[in-house]
Amino acid sequence: MNKRSFVAATAFGGLSALGLGLGGSAWAQAFPSKPLRVVVPQPPGGGFDVVGRLLADRLGKALGQGAVVENRPGSGTLVGTDLVAKAAPDGYTLLVGSVSNLALNPGLYPNIPYDSLRDFEPVGLAVAYSYTLVARKDLPFANLRDLIAHAKANPKKLTYASGGSGSGQHVLAAALWNLAGVELVHVPYRGAQAAYQDLLGGRVDVFFDLSPTARPQVEAGNLRALVVSGSGRLPFHPEVPTILETGVANLDLESWFGLFVPSKTPADVQDRLRSELSRVIQGPDLVETFRKAGGKPLALTGDQARALVKRDVDRWSKITRDLGIKAE
Repeated sequence: MNKRSFVAATAFGGLSALGLGLGGSAWAQAFPSKPLRVVVPQPPGGGFDVVGRLLADRLGKALGQGAVVENRPGSGTLVGTDLVAKAAPDGYTLLVGSVSNLALNPGLYPNIPYDSLRDFEPVGLAVAYSYTLVARKDLPFANLRDLIAHAKANPKKLTYASGGSGSGQHVLAAALWNLAGVELVHVPYRGAQAAYQDLLGGRVDVFFDLSPTARPQVEAGNLRALVVSGSGRLPFHPEVPTILETGVANLDLESWFGLFVPSKTPADVQDRLRSELSRVIQGPDLVETFRKAGGKPLALTGDQARALVKRDVDRWSKITRDLGIKAE
């Protein structure tokens, strides 16, 4: 190659690299150029759906393109979660992720179609909710210790509801009974609403549900709260102890919720989503909305979010396997 050709080639290469850099930058700046899709892996009305819609509405507005919520229930939360794991990693399809579909499922299903840590990257975690163990109001036990004592003396005489096999409601309760050394009969329902109908009707004895959902029934005097599952008591039920406080079992669980994207989503797109969501979940109106509903605002992104997700995936996968809890 002569000197003139070399100079020309070098110049062309430099311009090409510059062009590619500008192209990549321009592409990133153009994101998003269409509405986002936020996949909720459960039916409308539950914790996944409520949080998903709050985040989708605000994130869509922040990005200037809007966000459409798509409920994709099935096989617990497997169908919707797997859909996002296999979606195009372009930033336009996001998952509402929680303890249920990311931390519990790996231990509940022998052949789960996705890897919670390998296939997803957290955009941000917005809020965490405790669970409350509620009992039908005519159940003759004043506290969890009394209930456990009765269950030990009368195996399989008491029943506990859940919103479905493999749900957080099921796993938390099953873990508690196992650690306490008692046997209760599991009665799974299709969602919390059906469980409440039978609990209020006296056809089932107890139910672990997300505290904000259980709160109205407790405050109305329709049900009695025995314990909460978080590490601390709740402001709206200060008289209700935690499981840890009772000494019945060394167990606590808070169900966090946030948005996730497929792990191969380009870093610059992830950064844009993370930046906007960070502002959204720190917004005073959303923080107050979560608090009023009984949630604990988190506003976690980056390494903090990854660490919390990994901790609970590792912890609850082991617990469910060790205790032999299955999605049935």
